[in-house]
Amino acid sequence: QVQLVESGGGLVQAGGSLRLSCAASGSIPSFNFMGWYRQAPGKQRELVAGITSTGTTNYADSVKGRFTISRDNAKNTVYLQMNSLKPEDTSVYYCNAWKGLTFTKVEYWGQGTQVTVSS
Repeated sequence: QVQLVESGGGLVQAGGSLRLSCAASGSIPSFNFMGWYRQAPGKQRELVAGITSTGTTNYADSVKGRFTISRDNAKNTVYLQMNSLKPEDTSVYYCNAWKGLTFTKVEYWGQGTQVTVSS
């Protein structure tokens, strides 16, 4: 089974930085997409940043200019560099990856890693 394992979460002060990593293991397909979602208590899960196999990126408006997503295809690892963190960034962050098929897709999720930003 493919597994996505996140690391790099933790507690930081507002204005600080963290870098999240998500490494895929197992029988790894060639993912079309890898990205990061977050879900705070009582809120919907939202896409934070994503990157395609060709390097196209997209970001939530709330993190543009502060977060940067990158991908190492050889390692099947995706990173999220988070700078200028704000308390509202506090959430559980989940790694996501999928590969599109003809009429469907296969998709995987990490277990989540907690990011807490103090005032």
